[in-house]
Amino acid sequence: MSGIIHQINIKPETPNERGLPKKPVETANVFYHGIDRDFNRYREEKCHGRLDKALLIMPLETLVQLNSEGWPIKPGDIGENITTLGIPYNDFSPNKNYKIGEIEIRISEPCNPCGNLKILPYIGKERWPEFKQTMKGRRGWYAQVLKEGRINVGDEIVEIK
Repeated sequence: MSGIIHQINIKPETPNERGLPKKPVETANVFYHGIDRDFNRYREEKCHGRLDKALLIMPLETLVQLNSEGWPIKPGDIGENITTLGIPYNDFSPNKNYKIGEIEIRISEPCNPCGNLKILPYIGKERWPEFKQTMKGRRGWYAQVLKEGRINVGDEIVEIK
């Protein structure tokens, strides 16, 4: 199964802010610890820089599905680094490896919905319980970087067997 990078998303470290929503960039350097110029407070402070959580991957198809359910999520809103196109959510799974542009990654584990999602204007504290339930099993996939390099929007994503 193959797909492409629909969008690359980053957010530089900003005092008193979380790592979302992330903003799109056309190209990025990816290192073992994550994407250059992207800061994820959760990964750094709670996970102590764990390399198996270097990237967060989210299929555009899942965002489209959430939109059809009334959640106006845009790529980058939930903190994913790479928004994919062409690979369904359930085709990703732990220990699958992919080549994306120059990099290689291994899917580590699914990401669980976190309370930081409350900062999105269409969620807030009032809708958080409903959104948390909606996102269970659809929050994205953490990945470890196996080979550093450069990625670009439109790069092919190919599973390595």
